Amino acid sequence: MAPSFRAAPASVRVPATSANLGPGFDSFGLALELYDDVVVRVAESGLAVDVAGEGADEVRRDKRNLVVRAVQATFDALGGQPRGLEIVCANRIPHGRGLGSSAAAIVAGVLAARELVLGGSERLPDDAMLRLAAQLEGHPDNVAACLLGGFTMAFDNVGVIDAVRLDVHKSIAPVVFIPATVSSTAKARRMLPATVPHHDAAANAARAALLVQALTKRPDLLFVATADALHQQYRAPAMPRSAALVAKLRDAGVPAVISGAGPTVLALATSATADDVADVETRWFTASRLAVDTQGARVTPLAR
Repeated sequence: MAPSFRAAPASVRVPATSANLGPGFDSFGLALELYDDVVVRVAESGLAVDVAGEGADEVRRDKRNLVVRAVQATFDALGGQPRGLEIVCANRIPHGRGLGSSAAAIVAGVLAARELVLGGSERLPDDAMLRLAAQLEGHPDNVAACLLGGFTMAFDNVGVIDAVRLDVHKSIAPVVFIPATVSSTAKARRMLPATVPHHDAAANAARAALLVQALTKRPDLLFVATADALHQQYRAPAMPRSAALVAKLRDAGVPAVISGAGPTVLALATSATADDVADVETRWFTASRLAVDTQGARVTPLAR
């Protein structure tokens, strides 16, 4: 059945995310309080895309724009396209830094498109929205955290993507170290070996299990729980400054990891240590405290 579209625009807000968190490769994600805002309106004809903020000089403004692709894929899933679209993006999440900017764009497009269709939530429930967003992104870790907020564990259940969300311990205070340089997720993936030693896989499985406990109940375990042997060492040659910063922080006892595919570094500090961690001397990075986002992607009122 062809969809009926709302005349009013849909406004959505989507958080930045940090994936992997050390040992949770392609599964764990953490939503952070740094947001992109996107407004989508059904128009009489054509396509108009306006982008301000992060990536405004590089982001495409045609049908290959990632928000546009997500909007149109969602309309296809809901039965058909409108005659035209107007999209306005206010971006604050840095692009190409390992903070989930592509996942945010995809989730924003999917959520806004669903909101513009009458009965969209019933026709595309939250679990189906997660699967569509993961299909568009190519992996589920960032989109799960972006959609659900908090700490998420995404997994493939016999070909069906699903996720579990947990609340993060109230004392955890993330600090991100963002460089001016960018990295490519695709390039970072190509650096990973086809196989890894069995003892490395076993160690990561243990650390990932421990990290669930550390993030939710035992922050004192964060340092040992964030150790990784599956991906960070193989990607280090592509981001030597980030790898050096992770090593520096960990040498000081700080539970630090590469955020997603990098090159941003994430330190899982606590409220007692976050200020000192953020003050660590770094030449190539800008440190920012970002609280954990607990709401995930949401529809927001339009500014009047």
